[in-house]
Amino acid sequence: MAARVVLVAGFTHHDVADELWRASPESVLVRHDLSGLADGVVRRWVDGRLTVLELAHGCVSCTLRLDLVPLLEELDGRVVVHLDPVLEPEAVCFALGETDVEVEAVVTVVDTATWLDDATGGDSLADRGMRAAEGDERTVAQVVVGQAEFADALVLTGSCDPVLAAVLDRLTPHAPRRTADGLDVTALLAAIPAESRRGEIDDGFAPLLHGQPSLEPAHGVAVVHFTERRPFHPMRLHDSIDVLLDGVVRVRGRAWVASQPDAALWLESAGAGLRVGNLGPWLAATDDWSEADADRRAAASLLWDPYYGDRNQEFVVITRSADAARIEAALRSALVTDEELALITELDFADPFAEWHEEMEL
Repeated sequence: MAARVVLVAGFTHHDVADELWRASPESVLVRHDLSGLADGVVRRWVDGRLTVLELAHGCVSCTLRLDLVPLLEELDGRVVVHLDPVLEPEAVCFALGETDVEVEAVVTVVDTATWLDDATGGDSLADRGMRAAEGDERTVAQVVVGQAEFADALVLTGSCDPVLAAVLDRLTPHAPRRTADGLDVTALLAAIPAESRRGEIDDGFAPLLHGQPSLEPAHGVAVVHFTERRPFHPMRLHDSIDVLLDGVVRVRGRAWVASQPDAALWLESAGAGLRVGNLGPWLAATDDWSEADADRRAAASLLWDPYYGDRNQEFVVITRSADAARIEAALRSALVTDEELALITELDFADPFAEWHEEMEL
């Protein structure tokens, strides 16, 4: 029988994993400490029994591939995994994707006193002395936003002020929220909606308004949903990126740039941290749709353009203090003009994204 895993993430000290373990007497508790990972050392506890692991190459992916995934494949029944603070549950679920391990739920603990500042700040993990390994350039914002966004349920360390509540309503609208004080972990898991992702990884072409968040502003927090059926000018899009990083909690979007008409690019930011990736070709640029799942094919058919096919722009931006109209205007001004569109096959566009996505492919 394959393991049923509850992943517990959080950028703060907490005992939620222990409470989940105690609430299920037959469960197993797994905990990792990656503070020595840069030196190739990982400490792992299974039901309190410590094992010190030495890895030839100290990195997060090595820890998942060489230790956590094989361990979970050996176990059965419910396993509660208390993730190290710098681990993002999405990466763990991706690593488990080729196994029989079932992700029962992802629970993230949110420190209500620090989360908003962390989510919109510019500190790197290295600035906090928490870098998992050499070359780990992630920001604190990328970690805390990723942990909360991927959660099926949230546990708050204290009271939730209206601004934080408004952000979480839009970042992870489907996830039930409970406070850590007096937490009933059994009731928390039972409150997770049936449609929650439970570790499911999408290919970047899934709907970006996951969970149908409110598009109405509240307490200064807003959602910008930008869509358009013409390409971006690559340099103007590059120049608009600063607008997407200031006072913004989260940006997720698919971009179609004039210099790379066949490639769907992915832009994702949290706080001041930015990632650019290549999702692969638009369906209009390939004759073989067999690799695309049914949902993507159905969505492409609904918006298919006789000339552009499924190429389009779609961005979702969650703001904390930024001007939503300014973000909308910046993205719109980055689109090619009518004159550029008429000459698009003849123009030679400078493309700053060509090297970025090769280095930072998702």
